[in-house]
Amino acid sequence: MPRADFYLIEKPRFRDDPMLLVCELVKRAYSAELPTLVLVRTLEDAEILDDKLWAFEEDSYIPHQIAGQDDDDVTPVLIVPPGAAAPDRSLVINLRDECASGEFESVKEVVPADSRERDGSRQRWAEYRRRGFDVRKFDM
Repeated sequence: MPRADFYLIEKPRFRDDPMLLVCELVKRAYSAELPTLVLVRTLEDAEILDDKLWAFEEDSYIPHQIAGQDDDDVTPVLIVPPGAAAPDRSLVINLRDECASGEFESVKEVVPADSRERDGSRQRWAEYRRRGFDVRKFDM
């Protein structure tokens, strides 16, 4: 059964910079050797995440790139802005307003701290459940 994990931003450091939580999830995925797609809302978000992953930890490197280059198939972490094509991966980290699509075993949804922005997350929760996902919530 596929999984959908919802990460609710609660801690001040993630409230101040939600992309830090995304970096943390990417790090865990890379450590577990899970090929990962990160679906972002805009090309600007893709570039911000790309920069953050370069600077995230001084003593380690997470191989990643923005989708659309020749070596997309072998790069462990692909950052996918709207309109970019990317091969399916076993793990998707979804930052978009709609549910992730394609073939994957697990999706991680990052839910904003602002309660006004959580309505879309509730709709995605219901949609994943309708699709037969095992849905879980984690406070971060």
